Amino acid sequence: MAEGRPGWIKIAFHDGPNFREVRDLMRGLELHTVCEEARCPNQRECWDARTATFLILGDRCTRRCSYCAIETGKPTGALDWAEPDRVARAVERLGLKHVVITSVTRDDVSDGGAAIFAATIRRVRARLPSCAVEVLIPDFQSNWDALRAVMEARPDVLNHNIETVRRLHASVRPKCGYDNSLELLRLARELGAQVTKSGLMVGLGETMEELRETLRDLRAHAVSVVTIGQYLRPTGEARHVPVARYYAPAEFAELRDYGLSLGFAHVEAGPLVRSSYHAREQLAAAVE
Repeated sequence: MAEGRPGWIKIAFHDGPNFREVRDLMRGLELHTVCEEARCPNQRECWDARTATFLILGDRCTRRCSYCAIETGKPTGALDWAEPDRVARAVERLGLKHVVITSVTRDDVSDGGAAIFAATIRRVRARLPSCAVEVLIPDFQSNWDALRAVMEARPDVLNHNIETVRRLHASVRPKCGYDNSLELLRLARELGAQVTKSGLMVGLGETMEELRETLRDLRAHAVSVVTIGQYLRPTGEARHVPVARYYAPAEFAELRDYGLSLGFAHVEAGPLVRSSYHAREQLAAAVE
């Protein structure tokens, strides 16, 4: 287990009018954000810039990954088919040029919520055609018809996080296979994704060579953009794995340079990097 957080991990504090506007908008439209539910360290920075990552399909996940702060358990109630329009209204109100939409994992639904993803993409496009749409999707239990349904809505970016290296996958993310994630990313490209993206955490007990191997695997499956950030234990509860070690800024730079040498269009790497951090800039780099 690592000692206390090093000095280079500093979370900025923002509480300006933009932050409050985004908070009130989400409350008013009864929407969830991964910024809040996953305790993202960049929430205040992003909300102060009037942007947020929308969390659809409820706020309770049917899986229990050992790194994640989102509540787990059996979701209650039916799927909310009005949610896509509420997300689109929020995107329009914020005047976003790039929106990231993710979800809890819904293994209790036959398509994993793919139809809601597709409807949300279409509603955002109908209200704000100029806004690029990025979706960060679960694995849909390798239901490739579900993936196809999402791809038919034509997201600008298809993101699915590999999260960690092959050796640690079964213990950290037990219900989602490493190779299944790679296959999803490959198929997304085959189904027409212009940009595919994935992300992983460091500090769970992996080695640098294992991280390099994961980057090679992602690139071999035609992933365009990758994000690399430090794992931060969300709580002290036993279900959340402790931080094995903190990576120094120079190590993130080393991983970024290695990724670029493999041919990724963009590598976002740093202690507080998360999947949707600087997402608009990542897309711009990927399509240059």
